[in-house]
Amino acid sequence: MLFWIESILGGAALLAALSLRPWRMLAGPLLTPALAALVFLPLLWLLPQHLPQGLQVQFSGASLLLLMLGWPLAVLELSAIALLVYALGQAPLEAVLAQWVWIGIVPATLALGIGAALRRWLPPNPFVYTLGRGFLGTAVAVFGSGLMLAGLQWASGVESSEQALVARWLMAWGDAFLTGLMAAVFVAFVPQWLATWSDQRYLHPPPDA
Repeated sequence: MLFWIESILGGAALLAALSLRPWRMLAGPLLTPALAALVFLPLLWLLPQHLPQGLQVQFSGASLLLLMLGWPLAVLELSAIALLVYALGQAPLEAVLAQWVWIGIVPATLALGIGAALRRWLPPNPFVYTLGRGFLGTAVAVFGSGLMLAGLQWASGVESSEQALVARWLMAWGDAFLTGLMAAVFVAFVPQWLATWSDQRYLHPPPDA
């Protein structure tokens, strides 16, 4: 049952992303971070295949992709990354599908919702962007995805160890630290690599006295 749920979730996200034709954004400065992610993220996603006892805990990168590329283009990028992981690794299709959905699609979608909530309820401040969306938002999105997976596994009768949940919690904060750090660096030096950043919104001049 879990395989079909993952297939439906991933397929629906991919169709929604394709309908928006986000590849048009690659004509601008986003091509560079998109290509860089396509090189480095497959390597990180392949790491669990070389860990002891097949431990499926890893760096996601989905939230950072969302900040850089926006949700539609991030979904296409995550799909390409999953295909590369399947082609270059030894994991079966079911394992790569689970990575694509629970390490990629779901965290990116949750991060999108968190970002929308922060834009709605908090002031347009660079610290809200880097700490809220980059750091705390990533931790919540990655661990939230792990909780959803654990819940579905329990409902399907698949055992999920407490150690795996603790590992996801710890890795979520590692993912959050790296994403927050990279978001701050990009904001400072290459804001054009962040599709979700706007100088006009976050660096608007103070009102006249």
